[in-house]
Amino acid sequence: MADFGEILKSIGDFGIFQKTLLFALCTPNIIFSFHFASVLFVESDPERHCNTDWILKVGANLTTEEQLNLTLPRDEDGTFSRCQMFIPVDWDIDAIRDYGLNETTSCQNGWMYSSKVYQSTIVTDVSVHYSAKLAQSVYMAGILVGCLLFGPFAESFGRKRGVQIPAVTSTVLTVVTGLSPNFYLYLASQFIVGISYGAFRLNCIILATEWMGVSRRSWAACLAQLCGALGQSVVAGLVYFIRDWRLAQMTIAALSIGFAVYIWFIPESARWLLDRGRTEEAKKLITKVANINRHTIQSSLMEKVTFFFTIAMFGLSELPAHILCIWVLEAVGRKVSLMSTLLIGGVLCLLILAFPQGNPLAVTILAMAGRIFTNLAGNICNLLIQELFPTCLLCCRQTASGLGSIVSRAGGLLAPLLNMLALYHWSIPTIVFSSLLFISGALSFLLPETRQTDLPDSTEESLTEKNLQIFLDKRTICLM
Repeated sequence: MADFGEILKSIGDFGIFQKTLLFALCTPNIIFSFHFASVLFVESDPERHCNTDWILKVGANLTTEEQLNLTLPRDEDGTFSRCQMFIPVDWDIDAIRDYGLNETTSCQNGWMYSSKVYQSTIVTDVSVHYSAKLAQSVYMAGILVGCLLFGPFAESFGRKRGVQIPAVTSTVLTVVTGLSPNFYLYLASQFIVGISYGAFRLNCIILATEWMGVSRRSWAACLAQLCGALGQSVVAGLVYFIRDWRLAQMTIAALSIGFAVYIWFIPESARWLLDRGRTEEAKKLITKVANINRHTIQSSLMEKVTFFFTIAMFGLSELPAHILCIWVLEAVGRKVSLMSTLLIGGVLCLLILAFPQGNPLAVTILAMAGRIFTNLAGNICNLLIQELFPTCLLCCRQTASGLGSIVSRAGGLLAPLLNMLALYHWSIPTIVFSSLLFISGALSFLLPETRQTDLPDSTEESLTEKNLQIFLDKRTICLM
């Protein structure tokens, strides 16, 4: 089995192909940062005061300054109040000028907004003055969800799809945002744009780094951040010339169309293709990259690209292990089985450090064995969740299972980022992964044994069984 790093050196690890790919993947971050920074402009709450046009019925010739002086109280700093007004009266204009108004109330007929800075923002259009903070929170929540969803998505469906789909959805939803007739649709579209931002930002770095050599891998992360910062700087100039928030959104959408089109021609990660056993596709792609970089790849090196056999061995080796696990769970119990599989898996993974990187046979065997034990531990965890949690509504078994699934997907999300730490030293990912297995194995000691026990149907039933076990343990100690 050929190491992909060796293949990458042969075809060029930072040639014309990698430079073009890096530019194509990092440039959209400029536009995505427009969304991130434009929130501060689009959702800006400009200077405002209560609408007091009622006084114009009795004083049609009043200037704006006279109208404000007669109808609005002033705050302690001397400025007109943003949220208070004098209560309207049925006096003539001379009486109002002579006696003045003293009793105040909150705004009764909406607000009047200053157009000195912006012609229109979402706040002025819908008159929801908490919209700025709420919309920013919704947008940030979308970014978080995008990272959580599209990490596992890219692992299953490819890095290419992980950048293509967010690029298209962000463009479409930017148009929807600019056309939003109400604040609720605006929030929903901003949430999806946030998902797209988080998904693209994550997967563009992963796709770029998987095509680069060790010495240039940091370029992907750094240039993506650089383009993001550049976008935040440019958007200030954009909004300076475009003061209407809907027009600003349409302008951002128009700029997004370009990368939403060319992103469909981005190549897939050859590493991901090889990992999924799609060897022929990977070979064609590797050959194409070698031609673009004007490198000649050795035929003997291409012949070593056989991952089909490796993946088949990984799957076949697990079959007897899973069958054996059924007997072990009933023979020694859930607790001992979980502890042993986690700790043994950690030891096997840690032993990889004892062999040089140039010994692929030993590393593959240890990685295969470690994977078997960690998969068995995952099966045992799934069973323990069913036996530990009751069927009740508030602490239900299904909720616990769902949480476990989310955590496992988070692991898939963080795994590529963990592998990026190999840039500093090749042993860091192995040490971190092994340490997590050791910690999990040690914490498993705190779990109760659930072998040959009925599934609890309520929290009280679960607690009763637990308390009964504690009582029996104490009684045994006293008798001894």
